[in-house]
Amino acid sequence: MNAPHAHSHVFLGSTHDENARRTLWVVALTVVMMVGEIAAGYITGSMALLADGFHMATHAGALGIAAAAYAYARRHANSARYSFGTGKVGDLGGFASALILGLVSLGIGVESFMRLVNPTQVAFGTATLIAIVGLAVNIVSALLLGHGHGHGHHDHDHDHPHGHDNNLKSAYVHVLADALTSVLAIAALLAGRYLGWVWLDPAMGLVGALVIARWSWTLIGTTAGVLLDRTDEHVAAEIRQLVETPGDATITDLHVWRVGPEAHAAIVSVLGQGSLDAERIRERLKPVHEVSHLTVEFRAA
Repeated sequence: MNAPHAHSHVFLGSTHDENARRTLWVVALTVVMMVGEIAAGYITGSMALLADGFHMATHAGALGIAAAAYAYARRHANSARYSFGTGKVGDLGGFASALILGLVSLGIGVESFMRLVNPTQVAFGTATLIAIVGLAVNIVSALLLGHGHGHGHHDHDHDHPHGHDNNLKSAYVHVLADALTSVLAIAALLAGRYLGWVWLDPAMGLVGALVIARWSWTLIGTTAGVLLDRTDEHVAAEIRQLVETPGDATITDLHVWRVGPEAHAAIVSVLGQGSLDAERIRERLKPVHEVSHLTVEFRAA
């Protein structure tokens, strides 16, 4: 059907394009560093450095998914093929990233356990220097993703990675996970070099794997809820209160779900007195700013 939309279905979030640019910069930084860490890991024989490198490699792929999700959502934002637009593409990217993150934590855990059983010789000095460079890259990446609103964007602070953009949030979590493994790698390598604690390298790997797995599980839960159209109870309660408080209408069916980082859709079926109509109900719901796409069905009692 080629008829133009009566109204827009663009629910991308106010900082969509800025987030996309920052994600691409982080992908580039991560790819360069991961190649260096994997090569150095093989040369020095450091399990911690090799694990950190492969960790970054998987994250480069996950961040690539995030960047592709932004590009896809922007390109198809006005497409009639998507009933409620492409605002949830970022959540799909975040969900995929979270799955990858879970697999990475499993891999690091298994490999670390193997190294606990069979310790190997490591060139601690060189490995430590490379790990420090890796941590510096992670810090720069976290600043790019986490504080990109510092230049004239204070009005959009709600779209910070700790907010509702799950695509950017997943990219941010990946960078934090990389920073954690870099810190653990540095600590383990220094302890191995100066204290002879060779076992600490794989032990730190196990600790890192557990923390990353927990982050992954949390992110899977958050993004899966959006993808499965979980009801936003806060918005639903506000709609019920506004419609039913005057006492002349009853909601018989209510659907409220997220369609983008800052947007919800709602379908409200109302049974009310004959003096009411759908437009009057719509007027009552104007204060619900979270709802960007509202459908009202009205039946007279």
